[in-house]
Amino acid sequence: MLQVKNIEVAYMKVIRVLRGVSLEAHEGKLVALLGANGAGKTTTLKAISGMLKTEEGEVTDGSIEFEGKRIDGYGPEAIAAMGISQAMEGRRVLEHLSVEENLLVGAYCRKDRAGVKKDLDLVFDYFPKIKLLRQRTSGYLSGGEQQMLVIGRALMARPRLMLLDEPSLGLAPLVVEDIFLIIDRIRADQKMGILLVEQNARAALGIANEGYVMENGRIVMGGPADKLRDNEDIREFYLGLSALGSRKSYRDVKHYRRKKRWLG
Repeated sequence: MLQVKNIEVAYMKVIRVLRGVSLEAHEGKLVALLGANGAGKTTTLKAISGMLKTEEGEVTDGSIEFEGKRIDGYGPEAIAAMGISQAMEGRRVLEHLSVEENLLVGAYCRKDRAGVKKDLDLVFDYFPKIKLLRQRTSGYLSGGEQQMLVIGRALMARPRLMLLDEPSLGLAPLVVEDIFLIIDRIRADQKMGILLVEQNARAALGIANEGYVMENGRIVMGGPADKLRDNEDIREFYLGLSALGSRKSYRDVKHYRRKKRWLG
């Protein structure tokens, strides 16, 4: 479905952020893209969705293909029309609009009114809490409710591939658990490809089929989610567990040692 092939990304033609990034996402599968803050995860999503252009960024090398068609170089509106929908980091709700109006914005490009109504009911089925708040002004929702809303809004575009950027950010653990269970249900029900960017490796790998780890603009590890969960480096650096099961701080590990283990 999606093939990112050895891309490099630069901002303002000077600041190189991604260096030879390659990854794949498949229909009906959830792929987790993991890494610390600043690793390049969000930039990767923006390269796929065409949002780099809004920040003076561009793909300077490599290619991005969606369903066999090269899409790097297209604008975000064209890429969205092809079937890629992104829920951006930070819960970008339209605060002055109601919950239902926000959801309908996600279907702005669609002309099938009956289908839009059906999908609105589908979103409310996935997120019954926001159905009860459908007339509430979105700016007054809690963080968890806003996250449900932006995922629902992305779903209203009826995408074939959904990009989710840090859906767990700033949310309580129980809320994160609920949202990730719903994301997994959406993937299974809709046979949708999902590319999930997360720092919460435990939650992401709990529902992912495949995973990649980014560091300093590069992919340093990838593979099936169960193997990543069992990998000693992932357990130590992202799940906070040493080989003996004790807690260990990521900050306590020297960078050179980490790089040697990733690449050695």
